This record gives sequence, C-alpha cells and structure tokens, in this order.
Amino acid sequence: MTRPSGRHFLQIPGPSNVPDTVLRAISMPTIDHRGPEFQELFLHVLEGMAKIFGTRNQVVIYPATGTGAWEAALVNTLSPGDEILCYETGHFSSLWKSMAERWGLKPTTIPGDWRTGADPEKIRAALENDSEHRFKAVCVVHNETSTGVTSRIPEIRRAIDETGHPALFMVDTISSLGSVDYRHDEWRVDVTVSGSQKGLMLPPGLSFTAVSDKALEAHERSTLPKSVWNWSEMLAAGRDGRTPYTPNTNILFGLKESLRILDEEGLENVFARHRRFGKATRTAVDTWGLEVLCTNENEHSPVLTAVVMPDGQDADELRAIILDKFNMSLGAGLSKLAGKVFRIGHLGDLSDLTLAGTLAGVQMGLQLAGVKVDPSGLEAALDVLRDK
Repeated sequence: MTRPSGRHFLQIPGPSNVPDTVLRAISMPTIDHRGPEFQELFLHVLEGMAKIFGTRNQVVIYPATGTGAWEAALVNTLSPGDEILCYETGHFSSLWKSMAERWGLKPTTIPGDWRTGADPEKIRAALENDSEHRFKAVCVVHNETSTGVTSRIPEIRRAIDETGHPALFMVDTISSLGSVDYRHDEWRVDVTVSGSQKGLMLPPGLSFTAVSDKALEAHERSTLPKSVWNWSEMLAAGRDGRTPYTPNTNILFGLKESLRILDEEGLENVFARHRRFGKATRTAVDTWGLEVLCTNENEHSPVLTAVVMPDGQDADELRAIILDKFNMSLGAGLSKLAGKVFRIGHLGDLSDLTLAGTLAGVQMGLQLAGVKVDPSGLEAALDVLRDK
C-alpha cells in the first residue's frame, strides 16, 4: 500500500481530534506529582472542570476512561442488592446495566427503540409504581454515542421531582460534556460522569465525576467495596491539590490547555457550533435521500449523526471504501446496529471546512459503494455552514 497524502480524517464520535497546542502541552517534561507545580496545576484543572460541569462542588478526576467513572458512581453510592432504574437508549446504556449486575446490583431496564432518548413519562410511570422506593438510582445516558440521540435531562429531572421519589439521578455525559449544553447543579443531577477523549479534545485516559451533596450523603451509607474509586480519598486529597495515587500528569497539562481553548471560544459558542454542525450533517443526509437514525426532532445529537444504510447495503463495506479511498475513519454500528448504520462524528476541534471535507468524503464514498444519493446533499450542507 502506498502512503496516503494529507492528514487522516478522524471522524468517529470519539476519541476526537486533539488540537496541536494540546499535544504540545502533553509533551511537557514530566513533573513531580507531589511537588508545588503539580499542586497548582491540579487545583487549576479542578476549578476549570467544575465550570464545564456547571457545579459548585469539587470534581473528582481519575486516571481512567469514562467506564471507570461509571463504576465509581455505582460503588460510591450504592450497596449490594440495591435496585436501580436504567433506560435503554443504545449500546452504552446497556453496558452500564451489565456493569451494575456484575456488582451485585439489581437493574430494571425500561426498553427503548434505540432511535429516541429516555422518555421522561416512562421514567415517571416507573417511579410512581415504586411506592416502596426500591429504586435507589435512575441511570441515563445524556448523549448515546451509538445512536446519535440526546436525552432531555431537565425533563427527566422534572419527572423524578413530580413523583417525589428519592432516587439518585445519575447521568453519563461521556460524549457530550464540553460540546453540548449541560448543567449539573441547575438540573439537579446527583452524579455526572464523563471522559477526556471527546468534547474535551484529549486522548483517552482521564475520567471526571461531578457529585451533588445528596450523592455525598449516599456515599457515607454505601457499603459496596471501593479502593481506587473511593470518593472520600479523592476529594480529601483534591482539596489540597493532590491525588491519593499517581495521576496522569502529562494529560493534565493537556487538560489545562483544552480548558483554555474552550474558555477562549466561550462555551455558548462551542455549543452553538456543534448544533450547527449537526444540522448541516443531517441536511446532507436528508438531501442524499438517506435516513437519520434519530427520529425525534428534539433529540438529535449535536456531536454525531448515525445514518441508516438502505436495505441490502452494508455500512461496514462503505466505511472500508471511505477509509481506503479517502483516508477517513467513520464510526461503526455497534451491537444490534452493526452493518446497518455508520456514524459521522462532528465534535471537538472541528471547523466548517473540516466538516465540509468530511461530508464530501461520505458523499463520494456512497457513490463508489453504489448507493443512489442526490449529489446536491453536499451543497445543501454548505448552505447551512454558510448561514452562521
């Protein structure tokens, strides 16, 4: 194989592209993680992440992927045999259910169609039927990366409140934090988990948790075993700008730069840019004559679009053609969507021209794969991008 010219287009929905300045920050010389320079760095990024989450409380930062933060959320707040309520929105919501089962918890799942988000009314009904308050937590994925669907967290919070149910509200923002509007305190979420490799424009390796006072009270009662994930130790050390065990010092340098970039653009502008990218991508898909997987107009993801392949066409074959011909990676369909959808990531360090090039590559790939599409799809997307 000859070397492809130009840069590789990484258009999966995470890990996302890492800005050059972040890469340079990560390449800083390793420092003493028990010294004053690290203390200053860690206090700085803890404060910055609290702003990203929208919380006044101290954030927990682990040297882990988002999966680690989810495990931490469960073991720090729950006890063996506790029942939790999960909503099936896609592949990743199903993974959290499986994790809970392995920890001896008892999840009840509200089934979903993988084309819409968590339904506040179904959650309301499940909690109203739980007069004994068996459910200790309600677990929802904010932005389901496997489907391109964003659940309506404020409406779910309202539904929980109106039932008077005391369950903790836990939300996964691994693919949304830093790209989609999110307000931990204002929306009264109890535990929010996230990861570094998507909207925060970093390599994998850091996970984050925002915790409410109610969740901290549950932590004091929790009896599930916890060592590495123990919030008490993490929070106590963090107040002094330290960690109870070795941190990812160099990725934390990158996080400091990522936070600077997000602050310079302004979070509201970041959110608006992602909404515009999502609209441009869906416009291209609709004009091509293809189908977006998400069917609810109020739940389209700003960070990725899952596209349904026509009957008889294999999404993985299309992805292979696009990778071979145009050096561009697209996201695969996961579990029951394997071969049926491909996912276009449009999040993180992305410009109008990068998205235009991405959609051009998808359109050419569809044509090479023999999928009949309206070639004006790209131009229709460009019209959206021009209309800032």
